[in-house]
Amino acid sequence: MASVHYEISGSGSDLVLLHGWGLNLRVWDGLVRELRNRYRLIALDLPGHGKSPWSVGAGTPAEQAWVIHQALASLSARYSLLGWSIGAQIALDLAAATPAQVDKLILVAATPRFVGGADWPHGATPQSLARLAERLRANYRRTVQDFLELQVRGAAGGEETLALLRRALFEHGEAHPQALQAGLDRLASGDQRATLAHVHAPVLVIAGQYDRITLPAASRALAAAIGGARYVEMRRAAHAPFLSHPRAFAARVDEFLHPHRVGTSAAAARRKSSPRRKTRPCKKIQSLPR
Repeated sequence: MASVHYEISGSGSDLVLLHGWGLNLRVWDGLVRELRNRYRLIALDLPGHGKSPWSVGAGTPAEQAWVIHQALASLSARYSLLGWSIGAQIALDLAAATPAQVDKLILVAATPRFVGGADWPHGATPQSLARLAERLRANYRRTVQDFLELQVRGAAGGEETLALLRRALFEHGEAHPQALQAGLDRLASGDQRATLAHVHAPVLVIAGQYDRITLPAASRALAAAIGGARYVEMRRAAHAPFLSHPRAFAARVDEFLHPHRVGTSAAAARRKSSPRRKTRPCKKIQSLPR
């Protein structure tokens, strides 16, 4: 199987960036500019996205995680992971399966279960995901474009954020239709709640106040289910807070990864963001909602 495409920027401790469904590593360009003087940033295209080839052997969640693990094995012995949306689910898989490699874990717009149910009230309906799959089969390009628009709805600077998402696709390449379908299959059937007990790295969960794809309640429940995890809800952000609020987001990442070296500028950016919730340890719950 061909390896995934990646780009490395900056110097310092290693931070791996995993993007979301239908996109590619170009979405991280702004965050890379904010952090490259303090971290060695490794941005990857997920299998079948951007410049990474698609293969049937990368269709299941376990196979996807293995492909990413193999690529990282030759690049870094130990790293922190930052995963966004479906990239956050892959990051969770890696943190649980390879704890010796993962230093810290940052999950953005993340949920352990995308589809809601009687014991998980924080997800989409199966019917809405089935309709998305039908639209994908009919016109995958239009479906991805509509999904991009949904990601920014309600956020401050939504038009600018949408332009950045579209530019990532235009400049670096769209996803393979089979990779898109595999992603939807994962979202339709996946449930990582049992996996969370195997995540031992320090965790920061970042949500957008107006996220319509991954509800903040889902991210909050995810953080609460991981002992000692911290939760941040960024005010006036939606599904891509690292694009709509780049400096404030970078300050949160910096504060979590290296709390003792955060300078005045990072603290100022954090105050400017005025998050609705302070960064704090979540209270541990006995079990996930039933």
